[in-house]
Amino acid sequence: VQLQASGGGLVQAGGSLRLSCAASVRTVDWNTMGWFRQAPGKEREFVVCFRRTFGSTYYTDSVKGRFIFSRDNAKNTVYLQMNSLKPEDTAVYYCAAATRALIRSALALDREYDYWGQGTQVTVSS
Repeated sequence: VQLQASGGGLVQAGGSLRLSCAASVRTVDWNTMGWFRQAPGKEREFVVCFRRTFGSTYYTDSVKGRFIFSRDNAKNTVYLQMNSLKPEDTAVYYCAAATRALIRSALALDREYDYWGQGTQVTVSS
């Protein structure tokens, strides 16, 4: 199983980027898919995830209203549309997937995810 993340880059504050994560297996087989990020000198943090069982998407507070998670099952790809980017969004972004249905309290825990993409760098200049 492989997850291939792409779409990162350098953008000015207020700009937008769309990250993609292509899976080598059917995305419909995942119970939970999401994105995490890790800024320099900081721990990896949860950004967003989608729970297929409930058809629900969960965002961390700092990105609500700015980031949008979506998926295209026909392409086995999930996306993260990032709008109104801020310098504090600068990080390496990782897509992740879990084969089992995670409970609500576990969604933000990176150890609960089984597969990870290689990461894509997002840099937002002020």
